[in-house]
Amino acid sequence: MADQFNASLGGRLRVARRQRGWSLGEVETFTEGEFKASVVGAYERGERAISVRRFVRLAEIYRVEPANLLPSAPVDGDVVIDLDMLAAGHGGDLADRYLAAIRLLRRGESSQEVRFADKAVIASLLESSARPVQSID
Repeated sequence: MADQFNASLGGRLRVARRQRGWSLGEVETFTEGEFKASVVGAYERGERAISVRRFVRLAEIYRVEPANLLPSAPVDGDVVIDLDMLAAGHGGDLADRYLAAIRLLRRGESSQEVRFADKAVIASLLESSARPVQSID
């Protein structure tokens, strides 16, 4: 599922870059090497996962709200996250970083709640085989 998410996100990054009218090389030039053309290309092809920090930075460069670049996650039924597994560290640093990014992107909003789409992304990041017992509301 992570590969599918990376490919979908990469496609959206490609569209944003092309809307700016830039080639991969022009991204590298504009960012003065902060984003190498080969790395951005790997993000766009879904061959390489992008960190939240670099994702947000690239969205800023493309002048697009990061939330508008996130693909919607296909979800069958209710999304349930095992909070015990997450608290025990089975979600790894990735889930913690994603939650921190949500808070960063939504600062200034009256609500800091985790939304349904957020739950879908977090669930895909966790990819846990354990039986879920609690949900984030």
